[in-house]
Amino acid sequence: MKKLFLLMLLGFYAQAQQPSPYNANSVFEQLGAALPTPNTYRSASGAPGKDYWQQKADYQIKVELDDQNQRIIGSEKITYNNLSPDALSYLWLQLDQNNFSEGSIAATSRPGALNTERGVSAGQLKSVEGKTPKDYGHKIRKVTDASGKALHYVINGTMMRVDLPTKLQSKQSVSFNIDWDFNIVDANATRARSGYEFFEKDGNYIYEMAQWFPRMCVYDDVTGWQNKQFIGQGEFALAFGDYNVEITVPNDMVVGATGELQNPSDVLSATQKQRLKDAENSSTPVVIVTQDDAIQAEKGKPTGKKTWKYSAKNVRDFAFAASRKFIWDAMRVNVEGTKTWAMSLYPKEGNPLWGQYSTRLVAHTLTQYSKRTIAYPYPVAYSVHGPVGGMEYPMMSFNGARPQADGTYSEGVKNFLILVIIHEVGHNFFPMIVNSDERQWSWMDEGLNSFLEGVVCREWDRDFPATGIEPQYIVPYMKSDADKQNPIMSSSDNILPNTFGPNAYSKPATGLNILRETVMGRELFDYAFKEYAKRWAFKHPTPADFFRTMEDASGVDLDWFWKGWFYGVEAADQAIAEVEWYAVDKQDPAVAMAEKKASDMSKKETISTIRNRTDIPQSVVEADPTMRDFYNSYDPYKVTEKDKAKQEAYLQTLSADEKKWLDETKNFYVLKLKNKGGLVMPIIIQAQFEDGTTQDFRFPAEIWRLNNKEISKTISTTKKVEKFKLDPYFEIPDIDTSDNVFPREPEKPTKFQLMKQNRPAPATNPMQEALKNQAGAVGGSGKN
Repeated sequence: MKKLFLLMLLGFYAQAQQPSPYNANSVFEQLGAALPTPNTYRSASGAPGKDYWQQKADYQIKVELDDQNQRIIGSEKITYNNLSPDALSYLWLQLDQNNFSEGSIAATSRPGALNTERGVSAGQLKSVEGKTPKDYGHKIRKVTDASGKALHYVINGTMMRVDLPTKLQSKQSVSFNIDWDFNIVDANATRARSGYEFFEKDGNYIYEMAQWFPRMCVYDDVTGWQNKQFIGQGEFALAFGDYNVEITVPNDMVVGATGELQNPSDVLSATQKQRLKDAENSSTPVVIVTQDDAIQAEKGKPTGKKTWKYSAKNVRDFAFAASRKFIWDAMRVNVEGTKTWAMSLYPKEGNPLWGQYSTRLVAHTLTQYSKRTIAYPYPVAYSVHGPVGGMEYPMMSFNGARPQADGTYSEGVKNFLILVIIHEVGHNFFPMIVNSDERQWSWMDEGLNSFLEGVVCREWDRDFPATGIEPQYIVPYMKSDADKQNPIMSSSDNILPNTFGPNAYSKPATGLNILRETVMGRELFDYAFKEYAKRWAFKHPTPADFFRTMEDASGVDLDWFWKGWFYGVEAADQAIAEVEWYAVDKQDPAVAMAEKKASDMSKKETISTIRNRTDIPQSVVEADPTMRDFYNSYDPYKVTEKDKAKQEAYLQTLSADEKKWLDETKNFYVLKLKNKGGLVMPIIIQAQFEDGTTQDFRFPAEIWRLNNKEISKTISTTKKVEKFKLDPYFEIPDIDTSDNVFPREPEKPTKFQLMKQNRPAPATNPMQEALKNQAGAVGGSGKN
């Protein structure tokens, strides 16, 4: 470091606080026209306006699961309530199963090339040609009005328009009927959000059914009809309503679904009903259908059918799962004074993991999410294990994570189980309750939910690797080329597939974590986040509603953050370019002379003087004393009375407050900081002192408001600083930390192996190794 002395205290301030030659105000200007103009439907505060409205769609559905042919056959009555101020000539519905049809927009718009190096399979060729193994897609058999008269309809890809004989006026409702059927897809083969899984060993199926019935599109004040085609990546925009659903399945199957079971006496045995009653007051899961029960069901053949009846109020969708392989356990959890069912359905292949963890994780998620949003309002929440790795619906979640066949599992599989159940059950809040448009804005449900998932995972296990919200783990994505990134504020289907995870999940989740931990603080953030959930529960928020509410409820201007983090792709890259060390000059002649002497002596220690000590045995002056005079004995570093008088005269010019600065012996460090990445972030600097202690200095992002490229910041300390370090707690995703320390740390060598290693043996998980060692020890002891 460099140490300079100033003659006057005021001179120090003049030099350290010079105005910036740049004008970078645009970074901190308000979003302005980037957000929609507030109106009576959506206010400038981010709250619903006084004239806010939304539509309502009620369903009565009868559906049969054909287990022999893997088919769904259904009929429904939809009552559509037009609460908008507009008269509607037609209605739009979603036919999501058409996504799997031959010639669908999803299939024909999918880019790709043949990789011929290893040969091309017949399946790949079929995929290129858009061929499917079955005739997939919704088959609409009939659309009629309430009296049974046919209604004209037009199918356009994954959308269906139903034309009304007369306009549906504001505040009126209309009922109509649809009959349909479709072939269920193999969820593993198609990587679908729903479908079946076949277990060849016992010849049975697990069905996880979603997007299975024609559903109303959203009509709102923002987009009118949200009838964007479903092409796979952008999910769903749905209206709230009430459901009454009858699900007919083979009589040996167990069913779980959105809503409350209305006819337990018709579908459950006396033993199962008693176990369910026992579970009502149990603090741990009670098994309703045991593993032995499920194994027995796997062996049998159905002799008839059962119809499970479910009712759900004020939900945006309906899903169900069915299988004779299901084990079923349940417990009731107290969610802010209301008892709610936490339940799990899983095959024996999921044990021992699922029996130990699943339902307890459901209960944990409901209580912890409720604290941060609103109290969970529904009567039940399911976690179901089957072919879908992770997907969410009201009261239902489909989750992966399966142990090995021997019942062992790696720590990674266990952690994924914890993460995916918390994440998918958490989706009950975003977007099942706070009902954002997933077709347009994936981050509004995935990002917000991933953030809470990270918080809640660590409340489950303090050491859980919740890396999805930590800034340093988003660095590889933010280091990638700008043209390989999408802003978070991108439409779901337009996000590059290989960046969808960072874009929709981890980058928004990390951004919220930065707001909570660094920009706003936990108290302000938690209050504003909860306020957003309360304002928009059972409504349809937009990004602007979220941005405005977070500012409105916290009193923190965050437009600079939304612009940089959500609308841009610039990286965070701060650097300490230079540090200058200043101290107030006390005009103490003794100190000044000592430092001058040390400086002069160091300058005399040259290579010539070092060699002359041996090469010149004796100089003339050393050999002949008569050659010495006054200056040979004069000490230019001796403090004189004149020097002391000069210091005293200086001290007389200072005020009492200024003299205190002299007594405190403060050090002033001027740090030249650079924002190389372009994305402005708060600055966190840690001073590491010579005595081993540290001190943190925090400066808000507004420090860059006059110059967003480089600034100087002065820090004062009573101790001498040995080292400065930027971002010591990894609070921002700095893409290059090599220049975050001053003085610079030496580079570490790049290591290499002396020779190639042998090919490693096939990996086993530690649980398998432990069991092998245990078995070996038992076998060994038996031989002795």
